[in-house]
Amino acid sequence: MKCPYCGYVESKVIDSRPTDEFERIRRRRECLQCERRFTTYEIIETMPLVVVKRDKSREAFDSGKLLAGMMRACEKRPVTLAVLEQAVQDIEMTLQNSLEKEVPSYRIGELAMEKLRAIDEVAYVRFASVYRQFRDIESFMKELQEILDSRGSKKA
Repeated sequence: MKCPYCGYVESKVIDSRPTDEFERIRRRRECLQCERRFTTYEIIETMPLVVVKRDKSREAFDSGKLLAGMMRACEKRPVTLAVLEQAVQDIEMTLQNSLEKEVPSYRIGELAMEKLRAIDEVAYVRFASVYRQFRDIESFMKELQEILDSRGSKKA
């Protein structure tokens, strides 16, 4: 670490501790040349996620867009913003942990539907109807039947 006072590149760590949010590490350092002390902060470097869309175009992952889509599906439903934000965080963490640099958009949609299904079935159906682009009433009814069947197996 380069000393901010003399520019020397060697220093020793005197003290290390996490910040209040536990998202960074605060380090007190001492320059090995001028012996002055200074503070540095370390943060975890995350790999940027790139979303590969259906038309093969690519764009940076935007958790705000995912949250907006899930909020739209939950409109007028008893689902709190905190629950949706946590779901989006979980999805993003799952994607980051997969160690893939490029993620197909359908994978994000599937993860979102999985979360919404556990949160609110009506929101799930709304999201699925847009995401899966149901062409006719039969495909929509098939999805609803799957929900009803899974409900029946949970009660048994």
